[in-house]
Amino acid sequence: MTDASGTARPEHPTYELLRPVTAAASVVLADNPSGMTLDGTNSWVLRAPGQRGCVVVDPGPDDPRHLDALVDQGPVELVLLTHHHLDHSESARTFSERTGAPVRALDPELCLGAEGLGAGEALGAAGLDIRVVATPGHTTDSLCFVLDGDGSVLTGDTVLGRGTTVLGDHHGALGEYLTSLQRLAALPAGTTLLPGHGPDLTDAPRTAREYLAHREQRLDQVREALRRLGDDVTPRQVVEVVYADVDESLWPAADISVAAQLEYLRSM
Repeated sequence: MTDASGTARPEHPTYELLRPVTAAASVVLADNPSGMTLDGTNSWVLRAPGQRGCVVVDPGPDDPRHLDALVDQGPVELVLLTHHHLDHSESARTFSERTGAPVRALDPELCLGAEGLGAGEALGAAGLDIRVVATPGHTTDSLCFVLDGDGSVLTGDTVLGRGTTVLGDHHGALGEYLTSLQRLAALPAGTTLLPGHGPDLTDAPRTAREYLAHREQRLDQVREALRRLGDDVTPRQVVEVVYADVDESLWPAADISVAAQLEYLRSM
């Protein structure tokens, strides 16, 4: 899920520990680190101060020890999914069965005991007001969750705590993604960014603007590759030029992003 530049991955903390980040949000880090998941999947536990019940966002991989750590934070009122990728959603059914909490996502097929979420929907749970924001691009079903009273936003894989996001392989992925970043850039300054992978960041709108600038830079690089290699260039040929400084193990993911960039440029 990242174009990571090969920077050494720091040791991640013991994943069973709950780490408070804001007044309403704490994180439990799953033990699934990789070049794609960074330190692992961030499972977020949300509750207003003084509330017993909580909301869990992205229960993550189906790892019994990780789920034990999340169950211990209960009672769980609601489970939310930012998107369908297994490192975020694989354990949703098991976790729902263990806690009795319904699961909600944009895709109704991922939901359990509840209906699918709608863009702009306002949720009330664990003493919080949670606003659903549609942010397609990484996947067609990607969502972010804004906690207005907490001054934070959960971004799943739409914006990461480190590195950049791989685009989906669906039609129009880049155009959708740029619009999604613009939505995040319009949030109030200083909104805390709570990502699906990597560390939390202090200013989500600023990070979104940095992502937009990065995408424009990549597009310029792809335009130059097209000029040099010809219009019939393949995604891999572009990757070999534009992502020459990136570990080759990440090139298959870069192929997907470049294909989306080529489609975007050729449609203009």
